[in-house]
Amino acid sequence: MRTPSSLKESPADARRQQRRLAALGLLLPAWSGLALWPRPSRAGAQQYETLADSVRSALASQIADTKPPIRRFDDDAQRQRYERWLADMELRLVQRLPEKRNRTDLLQCLDYECTRAGLDRQMVLGLIQVESNFRKYAISDVGARGLMQVMPFWTALVGDGNVRRLFEMRTNLRYGCVILRHYIDGEQGDLFRALGRYNGSVGQPAYPNAVYAAWKGYWNYP
Repeated sequence: MRTPSSLKESPADARRQQRRLAALGLLLPAWSGLALWPRPSRAGAQQYETLADSVRSALASQIADTKPPIRRFDDDAQRQRYERWLADMELRLVQRLPEKRNRTDLLQCLDYECTRAGLDRQMVLGLIQVESNFRKYAISDVGARGLMQVMPFWTALVGDGNVRRLFEMRTNLRYGCVILRHYIDGEQGDLFRALGRYNGSVGQPAYPNAVYAAWKGYWNYP
């Protein structure tokens, strides 16, 4: 995926953006270091469940879609809104992903997968912060893997069985977004319960509250 030329950073642009985010309370002082990024909560475990054949087939089809994650825009205004979002989110990720290419790849892929699954991008950014703190190779105590802490059993249930691919950025985002959409649909749109199912702690407030706090706090975007 190519980065739009308009997103090339200059020192002056970066300083202006930092001042703007600081005014919004979205940046901490330099001495705070990684205080912006709390330790990820202990990841729970999505529970293995028996799926109807039709549901399993539908999920497998969504996982297997290999079209390149390239966003299509209806008009220039939509493209410009996307580019502003991308530039803003890149700046917020600098402390965790110092390489611009890594930030751009993650955000472009996340935007594509969230749009495809009908998920709020800012909510998914908050979920990733809570689950893995943006560590691509994170493994939880119960074996959940990658950015969105996907349990390995999903690869056999609806994928190709290759657990190692959960450490690939796009594969992990694809699984995570498809699974979360599945839980939201299963809970008739109740995001609180869907997040609980995603974490294996349905009915308990700690995990949904943590995701909401990250979503509406650091990742809030008008």
